[in-house]
Amino acid sequence: MDVMEAIYNRRAVRAYTDQPVEKTAIEALINAAIQAPSSMNEQPWAFAVVQDQQQLARWSERIKTYVLRRLKPDSPLVKYRDMLASSDYHVFHRAGTLIIICSRPDTHNGAEDCSLAAQNLMLAACSMGLGTCPIGFARPWLSQARIKRSLGIPEAYAPVFPVVAGYPGGETPPVPRRAPEMLFRQ
Repeated sequence: MDVMEAIYNRRAVRAYTDQPVEKTAIEALINAAIQAPSSMNEQPWAFAVVQDQQQLARWSERIKTYVLRRLKPDSPLVKYRDMLASSDYHVFHRAGTLIIICSRPDTHNGAEDCSLAAQNLMLAACSMGLGTCPIGFARPWLSQARIKRSLGIPEAYAPVFPVVAGYPGGETPPVPRRAPEMLFRQ
């Protein structure tokens, strides 16, 4: 699959099979991620991988509770309240692999660079027949000091981009895209 095909075929997959993602595939995804450009070549990324579906299911419940307790009435996340309150909703979409891309401290553009690495990872996954989905709901929960300690993430590191990976459990249709808003063209 060439890069343009991966760009146009990558989807946020929200249904996965039970087939585990092999260690070699995870390593290939991370190696693709670290090929991303980074500000001043700082390469600020570090990775944490969780492949325990029972643990992810427990975390899903904790994350939903955490987000709902902190949800403010003016938050754009209010529209997800019912979904988050549902016992059927799984934050990680029942995927078997969570990859947390973290930024080392004291970097110039660590969060942006980690996001570039995440895009590489997701495009590589698409080319390998894997699905991925960014899990924004998880980031605030994963950023807590006690959770970082439990994962072995150093205190000063910041979880920037949690993303699940797995084998898609069906087709994910494309999402219509708006035309680009052009602010300036010379």
